[in-house]
Amino acid sequence: MQLLKLVAEQIQIGAHLPFHVRNSEGGLLLARGQMVLSATQLSALLERGMYADQEELLALEAGHTPPAEPPPLTTRWSQAVWSLDTLLKKLAEGEHFIGSCEEVSSEVIALASEDGDLALYQAVRQEQQQLRLYGVSHSLHVATLCWMVARRLAWSEERQRIAVKAALTMNASIIELQGAFAVSGLRPGAAQREQLRDHPEEAVKRLRRAGIQDEEWLMAVAQHHEQVGGKGYPRGVSEVEEMAQLLRLVDVFLAKISPRINRPALEIKTAARQVYEQGPGDPMVASLIKEFGMYPPGELVRLANGDLAVVVRRGASLTSPIVMALADGMGRLKPNFISYDTAKPEYKVVGVEADKRRLIGVPSERFYGLYGLHGRDHLNPTH
Repeated sequence: MQLLKLVAEQIQIGAHLPFHVRNSEGGLLLARGQMVLSATQLSALLERGMYADQEELLALEAGHTPPAEPPPLTTRWSQAVWSLDTLLKKLAEGEHFIGSCEEVSSEVIALASEDGDLALYQAVRQEQQQLRLYGVSHSLHVATLCWMVARRLAWSEERQRIAVKAALTMNASIIELQGAFAVSGLRPGAAQREQLRDHPEEAVKRLRRAGIQDEEWLMAVAQHHEQVGGKGYPRGVSEVEEMAQLLRLVDVFLAKISPRINRPALEIKTAARQVYEQGPGDPMVASLIKEFGMYPPGELVRLANGDLAVVVRRGASLTSPIVMALADGMGRLKPNFISYDTAKPEYKVVGVEADKRRLIGVPSERFYGLYGLHGRDHLNPTH
């Protein structure tokens, strides 16, 4: 494949792409038929470097337009971040917000339904270069995990969808601020602390102005930092609605395992233990831990045979995931990644690797495939 670097003039914002947009290694960033949704997204693509296959461009010039292929799930996840970014930036305008929010919510649910393991992988694997989008991606991951936990709790499909919408919009008034703090590592000043404290109620005001009338959605956003007993904020209420409790639980848990510029992510087992200690016996906490597992997709682990591996699928038990081996005990990268079932003693997980840098730059497509290669049947371990 001969790649040609693209320039801004070759991309029309809001129009369906006539060609695949790739990175410098040929990895797919946006599939033919998808759209660049904003100038911010285009700027990010240009900064990263975007390319197209020369043969594809020549075919287009000759009038040969190949049929659009469905984009892989990994590409759809990346696009979902930008879709949410665009949605939240247009919230103040109000127009079309309700319909757009339905579309983004439907995509989140569809992605998590098609491959829950990939959904968890996206939440666990967050690299430094994405920190400026932390506020947006965090809300997306909270929405995904809220849906997964709500489904495990047997909530109705309607309430599951409301939980997704509430999670997507709970930080609508501080999205930019979250990204700025994630990148800089600076502490908020007095004015910013007040903004952070008041953001649940400010988000509710914006949602009402945009036409949202669902009181469970609005209450979940308003109370997502409140705690039973009155220790939360902004109002310190003692009784907190169930959906708000779910948002807070998932929000806090994912914040703990997300990296910042000034601190690494907390180990997942530690974060799980902390939330369990705060709510022992709570069905919501138990459902979160069962959904995530002790070694969720995206975790980097050491196996009994010495191999370094990344978890790609949850297994038959919380402690026996399906993994993809990356390197041997001497640290030598494997030419081909190998899938193992850690329920077998020789491949048992014996430790978690704190240094995640081995995964930086390895695209998730290496583990989850491209077209049609998703779902639990994709990775059947041969060992």
